[in-house]
Amino acid sequence: RVSSKCRVFSALGAAYGTAKSGTGIAAMSVMRPELIMKSIIPVVMAGIIAIYGLVVAVLISSTIKPDYKLFSAFLHLGAGLSVGLSGLAAGFAIGIVGDAGVRGTAQQPRLFVGMILILIFAEVLGLYGLIVALIMYSRG
Repeated sequence: RVSSKCRVFSALGAAYGTAKSGTGIAAMSVMRPELIMKSIIPVVMAGIIAIYGLVVAVLISSTIKPDYKLFSAFLHLGAGLSVGLSGLAAGFAIGIVGDAGVRGTAQQPRLFVGMILILIFAEVLGLYGLIVALIMYSRG
C-alpha cells in the first residue's frame, strides 16, 4: 500500500526517538527527579514526527479510487517515502540528541537551551519531508 510508507517509517522514527530519549530521561531522573517534566520535551517532539506521517497517509488513502492513475500512484509513493524517510531520520536525530541532552542538562542546567535548539533543527528535518510530501500530493 502506498500510504503505509508514510506511517511505517514515520512511526519507526518516532518510536526510536521516544525510546532513546526515554532512556536518557530514566537515567537522568535518578540524579535529578525534579527535572523529569522539563526533560519530556524530546519525547513530545518525537511523537510529532508520527503525526506528520499520519497526515500524509490519510490524505493519500482518501484519494485512492478504482480509476487511480499510475502517475498519481508514483507521486503518492514519492510523497509517502518523503515524509516517511525524513521522519525516520528526524526521529533518530531527536532520540540521540534527547538522550545526550537530558543527561547533560542534569549535570549542567545551562545546556537546556542548546538542547532545545538542536531538537528544533532535528524536528525541522521531518517538517521538510512533510512539506515536500504535501507538494507532491497536490500534484497527483
